[in-house]
Amino acid sequence: MKIAVLPGDGIGPEIVAEAVNVLNALGESFTLEEAPVGGAGYEAQGHPLPDSTLALAKAADAILFGAVGDWKYDSLERALRPEQAILGLRKHLQLFANFRPAILYKELAGASSLKPEIVSGLDILIVRELNGDIYFGQPRGVREAPDGPFAGAREGFDTMRYSVPEVQRIAHVAFQAAQKRSRKLTSVDKSNVLETSQLWRDTMIDVSKQYPDVELSHMYVDNAAMQLVKAPKSFDVVVTGNMFGDILSDQAAMLTGSIGMLPSASLDKANKGLYEPSHGSAPDIAGKGIANPLATILSAAMMLRYSLGKTEQADRIETAVKKVLAQGLRTPDIWEAGTQKVGTREMGAAVVAAL
Repeated sequence: MKIAVLPGDGIGPEIVAEAVNVLNALGESFTLEEAPVGGAGYEAQGHPLPDSTLALAKAADAILFGAVGDWKYDSLERALRPEQAILGLRKHLQLFANFRPAILYKELAGASSLKPEIVSGLDILIVRELNGDIYFGQPRGVREAPDGPFAGAREGFDTMRYSVPEVQRIAHVAFQAAQKRSRKLTSVDKSNVLETSQLWRDTMIDVSKQYPDVELSHMYVDNAAMQLVKAPKSFDVVVTGNMFGDILSDQAAMLTGSIGMLPSASLDKANKGLYEPSHGSAPDIAGKGIANPLATILSAAMMLRYSLGKTEQADRIETAVKKVLAQGLRTPDIWEAGTQKVGTREMGAAVVAAL
């Protein structure tokens, strides 16, 4: 089984190194091949997604991704900025289904920004469509406003677009995920304002007829944001578009105490996927050895489960993470009084030891 390892920028190399150590500790016959991506790709070959890196990603059975981005690249033209690497991989590999679990480990209930009684036992799965919406819609650009009260002024514009087949394929993924959980699915849109969202809702209702065992409900995105804070445990599986999913999944992440705890998977129709932590590259703490590697380690567990068919090994990693938390080990982002503060390498080594 070939795994493309793309550490990226900032804390990416540090946290990916710990996930690789955990994979190696399983005793499986993985082939891991590393390549530059993001700012590292630009420095190496003048593009955030070099052709050789893309070729490796296409040839691999799965991709373990760190994080991309650094302030020093902000002056580059948009096509050369590190963030274009992840967008390019999603597009070229047709990674249309993003799984973002938001799980609160009982040991971290005190680290959440909400009261323990509101979030204890939290277990949400957000299914986000990744290939459409305003991030990829055309036309887009900057121009002189052609009409209206500000005609002639410089304006930026992007286009929110979804087709029925795009919504159908993410709907099937979400309904099937709900079938494996509590059979409740919440579809989030803004159909009271947006034509795109009305098409989304109509399509979700149509697809739901094929899943009579799943209870489908609908919620406007502004209400969903409020309910995630007010009553987060009322959600189980949430499905939504690219932009709304980007925002809501980060909001849900903070309910768990730290975004440094949350893995993610981006899958194609055959379950080949790219696996990455939900957080960013955090260049402000890069090289300090204090980043939390657990989201990346848990992303590796998701990779084993969804793309490599190694469910038992995925369970072993997740159990090891729970043991380490139960031992009271904490990186700075999840530290609280009475626990032991450790660095990136110490946390990774503890998970290996727990295995």
